[in-house]
Amino acid sequence: MRHGTKNMAMHSPPVANDEERWAAVLRRDPQADFYYSVLTTGVYCRPSCPSRTALRQNVAFHDTCADAEQAGFRPCRRCLPNEASLEERRAAAVTEACRLIESSDSEPNLDQLAESCGMSRFHFHRVFKYITGVTPKAYMAGHRMQRLQTELPRSNTVTAAIYDAGFNSDGRFYAKSSEMLGMTPTSYRNGGKGVSIRFAVGECTLGSILVAATNKGICAILLGDDPELLVQDVQNRFPKADFIGGDTHFEQLVAKVVGFVEAPRIGLDLPLDLQGTAFQQRVWQALRNIPAGVTVSYSELAQRLGMPNATRAIAQACAANHIAVAIPCHRVIRNDGGLSGYRWGIERKRALLENEAQQ
Repeated sequence: MRHGTKNMAMHSPPVANDEERWAAVLRRDPQADFYYSVLTTGVYCRPSCPSRTALRQNVAFHDTCADAEQAGFRPCRRCLPNEASLEERRAAAVTEACRLIESSDSEPNLDQLAESCGMSRFHFHRVFKYITGVTPKAYMAGHRMQRLQTELPRSNTVTAAIYDAGFNSDGRFYAKSSEMLGMTPTSYRNGGKGVSIRFAVGECTLGSILVAATNKGICAILLGDDPELLVQDVQNRFPKADFIGGDTHFEQLVAKVVGFVEAPRIGLDLPLDLQGTAFQQRVWQALRNIPAGVTVSYSELAQRLGMPNATRAIAQACAANHIAVAIPCHRVIRNDGGLSGYRWGIERKRALLENEAQQ
């Protein structure tokens, strides 16, 4: 499970004027993206510098370190503004820890990971969760599950795949296997053999729409131009599953989904069969809490989830979503307000948002 820790340090949008910059200095904002110099000391600092606050009349602001140094100021020895920030150094350390997890044949323990980052066990655990949004244990579990999804189809037995993926016992794996895979490991290994998936294709203003469901709930809502390609898409995921064409009752469910696409404010009160890692499911649940007609940026969503540095990981979780509109990843936009990529096409994303804004 990659949570996109690389380059995860994030800055707030540039402040508009010196009054706002001074306010950022007073609150020691660690996300503010500028520097300030102090005439009486001859140094320049980050807004988050713990040094004693200077008098306002002695302070000037600079966009870059080069600007401050060209004006004759030297870098502060406390906040080291000309070096990587503490947050950036932490993100880099966590990135290396994630790479260690992903490249190790056996699962490293917490002490080994902390030592690789030059941190104490407790401090590393706290920093890792802050940067990635999950604990080291959850990250390792998600990575093992992804390895298992790769190993299952090509291993001779389920047991071999379990151990090849890094699980130390059958029991640890089976405890959460169905939640992650959406079916038993044997069924997943056999391409969904023995699993019944009902499906039907309808039409809506966005084109064709396919709805598929297991006995747990809706497992896919796909949008596209060609109904046959949609059917092929869902069948490719589980080539040996027993696909059953929708009967009258199931077609009523599809009609309900189509009605939700056309009038999203009516809501969609149907069970979902969410198949993903713990991190992905947490992001998907947060998406479901965004009301129709409202958009948020990736960084805003990261803030809501309490993981401000995980915007890239959140974008990847949105891209992994197979349940269109019911898990409204279309309501997440770029920080500058532009529309970013959408699994089912930018034009459909724009149409969904415009429809929601008009209701």
